[in-house]
Amino acid sequence: MFYPMFDPTFLILIPAVALGMWAQMRVQSTYARYSAVWARKGVTAEMVAERLLSMFGLRVPVERVPGNLSDHYDPRSKVLRLSDSVWGNYSIAAIGVAAHEVGHAVQDLEGYSPLRIRNSIVPVVNIGSMAALPLFFIGFLFRSGVMMDLGILFFLGVVGFHLVTLPVEFDASRRALRLLADTGYLAPDEIRGAKAVLDAAAWTYVAATVMALSQLFRLFLLRGVIGGRDD
Repeated sequence: MFYPMFDPTFLILIPAVALGMWAQMRVQSTYARYSAVWARKGVTAEMVAERLLSMFGLRVPVERVPGNLSDHYDPRSKVLRLSDSVWGNYSIAAIGVAAHEVGHAVQDLEGYSPLRIRNSIVPVVNIGSMAALPLFFIGFLFRSGVMMDLGILFFLGVVGFHLVTLPVEFDASRRALRLLADTGYLAPDEIRGAKAVLDAAAWTYVAATVMALSQLFRLFLLRGVIGGRDD
């Protein structure tokens, strides 16, 4: 007998959960390591962000937001936000994170296709992420194939969002490292530290994608259980 909250298909999610925990620990430890290493250039992360943005003629405000590693570029309001842990920080780690967000702003400026796709599907994905699993498991409980299929359809949008996020994040990191090297804000040996931080952060996106794919596979398995039953 399968129950939506207590069934063997949960085992499918265990590797993804383990990968996610490892990725979070890695990004935290790597950031902590390189946040203790000040860049020799002697400029703060928000200064670097502002100067890099000005190189592209981008009049994007750089704002401070509460939190730890809550940094992001908002393509709707055209604002780059740096967290408390990055703002005012002279470290290799903070400068790498700030440059990564500048990479997103430059993607927006250039009309980078994966970013445009991701931005366009955000409203649908927001609805789908809230509705997908409730719809599916209500359908599972009442043996409604239509509701389960609708839940899977919504969840496919969530998976698509995660898949398109990967090239967006990888490309932003690539742009950041190149900008930091070309401008000299980080020396070659310091670039290696910034790359370690951004590579660790990238694993969190990989882990989220693996989790979404694992969950999708689980939903298909559960759908097959209902589909194989006689009403």
